[in-house]
Amino acid sequence: MKKEKVVLAYSGGLDTTAIIPWLKEHFHYDVICCCIDCGQESELEGLDERAKHSGAAKLYVLDVNDEFVEDYIMPCVKAGAVYENRYLLGTSMARPLIAKKLVEIARKEKAVAICHGATGKGNDQIRFELGIKALAPDLKIIAPWRMTELWPFCSREDEIAYCREKGIDLPFDASHSYSRDRNLWHISHEGLELEDPNLAPRYEDLLVLSVTPEKAPDAVTEVSMCFEKGIPVSINGQRMKVADIIRTLNRLGGQNGIGIVDIVENRVVGMKSRGVYETPGGTILMAAHEQLEELVLDRATMASKKDLANQFAQIVYEGKWFTPLREAIQAFMDVTQEVVTGEVRFRLYKGNIIKAGSRSPYSLYSESLASFTTGSLYDHHDADGFITLFGLPLKVRALMQQQHAKAEAPNAGQNKTRAKKKTADTKAGKTKEKTKKNSKKKQ
Repeated sequence: MKKEKVVLAYSGGLDTTAIIPWLKEHFHYDVICCCIDCGQESELEGLDERAKHSGAAKLYVLDVNDEFVEDYIMPCVKAGAVYENRYLLGTSMARPLIAKKLVEIARKEKAVAICHGATGKGNDQIRFELGIKALAPDLKIIAPWRMTELWPFCSREDEIAYCREKGIDLPFDASHSYSRDRNLWHISHEGLELEDPNLAPRYEDLLVLSVTPEKAPDAVTEVSMCFEKGIPVSINGQRMKVADIIRTLNRLGGQNGIGIVDIVENRVVGMKSRGVYETPGGTILMAAHEQLEELVLDRATMASKKDLANQFAQIVYEGKWFTPLREAIQAFMDVTQEVVTGEVRFRLYKGNIIKAGSRSPYSLYSESLASFTTGSLYDHHDADGFITLFGLPLKVRALMQQQHAKAEAPNAGQNKTRAKKKTADTKAGKTKEKTKKNSKKKQ
């Protein structure tokens, strides 16, 4: 009888490597591994051999770098989406694309299920499964870490021992095994000393893309970038596709200690978690994009965009990519980007991004208006009427409060008089009572 198939979201890491023999042992599936290349680079080396040695029937490695950049990263950049003020959504924005590709392979292979290695404590289980449910509600989802009656492992050490028992050689051990997620946009680190928020990260062991600002060169790196409708098109005068711009910025940012953040964040499942994120290129790109937006977007649009950016970040973080709300907010963001065209210049130095000028044909900045020197476009007397009307609600409220205060003043005086009389009567009563008591004692 022909075996049913399951598609496994395969990274080549410890969890998904251990899952291959576990799936065969407990479900008797043919395991179709699917690795979605979002820019993991060296992490993809040796995957084919490791997957097949672990018992996989087949391995797909899908290069989706350009799709990741154009359809997932850039909408987040245009939106200025940052979760809890610091997290640039590197893992979050990749998960819906991975879910989409897993579904495509499942359809191609006529698989009955999709399996992922996300833990029962994390966000990724939500992101993967919401994506799969939105695109293929008929497919079964297997989440080993939540199947405690079948999944016997409680730690990474347990998984390593299981793999060794199955004759699977691993290129890592538990003592040097941060839980990492890497793609073109960033790399995240969790586990080991990071699980104690009171301990400093061991950056010398941890960093992959970057050096710390202290170890960055004692020299400035000059950078210029051009944008067209919110999309970066060149760096230092050289036109290239966005994926290559991000790669270039990753190199420049990493050399200068840009984009290293140590965050305690609020997970969707309700707990706090700590991670260190390296996002050198993404940090620079977001800052450059914001620098240009400052020049071309009006005040009301920027205010609305900021509010919606927070909501967009929440949507992406929670795995709700395939929803009408995400599409609607993204449509708003696309309209705002029609004028985000121009050039920005900045300097990178020891963890800092220092502005060095910007220009745009759609600039709303008027030197004649903004200059301290009086110009013909601005009459200072116009401010009188503006302030009168702008401050009218405040003035009306203050006048109302004054009227109420005057109306209450006589009553306040009467109440004060009554209070004084009551106090005097009370004292007199106490004195009279005391006199009576003293008279009785003398008798």
